[in-house]
Amino acid sequence: MATSTLPAPSPANSRFKTILWVSLGLTTLFVFITSEVLLVTDYPMYHAYRLQVIADRGLLVPHTLCGTFALLAGPLQFSSRFRQRHLKLHRILGRMYFLSVILGAFTGIALAAGRPGLPGTAMQGTAWIICTTAAVIAARNRQIAVHRQWMARSYAVTFTFVSSRVLNLVPAYWSHLGDVLSAVGVIAFTLVSILLVDLGLNWHELTTRRT
Repeated sequence: MATSTLPAPSPANSRFKTILWVSLGLTTLFVFITSEVLLVTDYPMYHAYRLQVIADRGLLVPHTLCGTFALLAGPLQFSSRFRQRHLKLHRILGRMYFLSVILGAFTGIALAAGRPGLPGTAMQGTAWIICTTAAVIAARNRQIAVHRQWMARSYAVTFTFVSSRVLNLVPAYWSHLGDVLSAVGVIAFTLVSILLVDLGLNWHELTTRRT
């Protein structure tokens, strides 16, 4: 894993961050409409899944609330302007994010217990906890650059709850081919998300020859 410091903010970097967050926001809105809204309206393709959601609501409600908080808190926590102006609130939200990850991961694993999808959910939850815990440890040690890197990895795992549902409307998509393939898909999305973040963190070093 990379331990180099993050590049200094620049106009190009700011534009990239704006495009990134807008893209993630639009993706989240699309998934909310095509997955959650259609789930509530009992979309025929989701009927069996809807019945499962209703049966699992005792664990699913806290899992969803924790995941939603982590998802929405991310953009605010990554804002340099917010962090500089409201450092105390940034730290409070960071602690809440950490607790949300722990509760969200364990309730997710509990939901998958006894089902074929457990390996994928367990791997996703474990990666979520490890990345977030590493970020917290780095922050406590005042290793801020490393803290930001691990938080980026943590949020990448957080966003897999959205990215893994982008193609839900496609009948042939893996999530409709059974729990085993769903587990493989969750593992793949998690690993690819972390890999993409690491490539981004090291992009300057990978594309610049040292003199």
